[in-house]
Amino acid sequence: MISCNLGQLADALNAKLCLSNGDSDLITIESVSTDTRNIKDNGLFIALIGERFDAHDFVQQAIDNGAKALLVERELAVQVPQLVVGDTKLALGQLGAWVHAQCNTPTVAITGSCGKTTVKEMVAAILSQKGQVLFTNGNFNNDIGVPLTLLRSTPEDDYAVIEMGANHIGEIAYTTQLAKPDVAVVNNVAAAHLEGFGSIDGVKQAKGEIYQGLSSGETAIVNLDSQGDAYWQQVLADKKVVTFALENTQADIFASNIKLSSAGYASFTLNAFGNQLRVQLGIVGGHNVSNALSACALALSMGADLEEVASGLSQVANVKGRVEVKSLTDSITLIDDSYNASVPAMLAAVDLLGEFKGQRWLVLGNMAELGKESLALHQQVGEHAAPFKFEHVLTYGNDAKVISQVNNGKHFTSHDEMTMYIEQLLSSSADETHTILVKGANSAGMFKIANALKENFS
Repeated sequence: MISCNLGQLADALNAKLCLSNGDSDLITIESVSTDTRNIKDNGLFIALIGERFDAHDFVQQAIDNGAKALLVERELAVQVPQLVVGDTKLALGQLGAWVHAQCNTPTVAITGSCGKTTVKEMVAAILSQKGQVLFTNGNFNNDIGVPLTLLRSTPEDDYAVIEMGANHIGEIAYTTQLAKPDVAVVNNVAAAHLEGFGSIDGVKQAKGEIYQGLSSGETAIVNLDSQGDAYWQQVLADKKVVTFALENTQADIFASNIKLSSAGYASFTLNAFGNQLRVQLGIVGGHNVSNALSACALALSMGADLEEVASGLSQVANVKGRVEVKSLTDSITLIDDSYNASVPAMLAAVDLLGEFKGQRWLVLGNMAELGKESLALHQQVGEHAAPFKFEHVLTYGNDAKVISQVNNGKHFTSHDEMTMYIEQLLSSSADETHTILVKGANSAGMFKIANALKENFS
């Protein structure tokens, strides 16, 4: 974060500045936190109000932990300076946008139904070869996480790569106006968060909001394999549109000669604006070819060249819980993809497991926020898996049960029972090769299965 004083912040936020005896509006602020346990030097604590909490009740803890000032919605009886605003959540966004604007950093914005975190990591890996990159940590991609990411901006940043998620219409419109990107992409559109969006058309509308943050003439990256149709036409009319697709040669950027190694690593020929280069991905999964093309389009639009793209893509590391491949023993490989799940990500996971030999374990938990379409979409995953004839199909969660039913698998109502079953069969067939893929929504808790296997077999 850039260093600023309370007077500057009060002006930027149009806030009322309340000073205690002896305080000055020139007090320096060098960090911001919304967590009382994570107050850094010269820190400002922002008291957010949620459905189940009011951080105003805990400001004394923030002060005890070193907060130099507070951002609050009402003046409190405490002995530190306070910036009083009407809504601390909106003020957090304003503050993030203000700090980021002071740094004037060329910015990439990424959204999509799935793969956006992987694309973010890919773009950051490519651009880091050219300079210093600010990028989203973990899943800080919502209306709280994006402002916190922007607050980390410094003048030394050469690029910013901002991931934007949403579970309702209007959220990305808000965060993209804060970031004001130079280049933006909707990585794909699929059935995800349907409870909040209402339908696939709602998803198209919501994801397309990211292009609203682009000024006229700036670059919009569009996936020809997954478009927003009429929902995006008006907003894209005055933008420079760059297209990518998996194998559609009409796109500006596409792949050809795709190959998958026995360990699941993809390589392909990258075709970009008439130029070609062979690319080897550093993470597993054929579905990541499309993510790589998206990252390529973004990075090229930010000034990278093809050699930098290929080098960066080869160096991308696995993100914890996202297609994380780990050899538990000489004969047991775990593919931990337990972080989250959408329909296209589930289908891609099934395809990935199908590339392996030996005993193949498809271990799936519920997908979440699919509304009234949930059971039918789980059925779709089950039917997609059926032709592979996996040796073991295990499920957890009410709607996921249909997947094991379609595949003559086994359903469980507790993580412990599922873990015990897997471990017993692995122990009784130690002379065989096993590949275990674990995936599900965060709410399904499939990370518990993955973590137990790592602990018991590593």
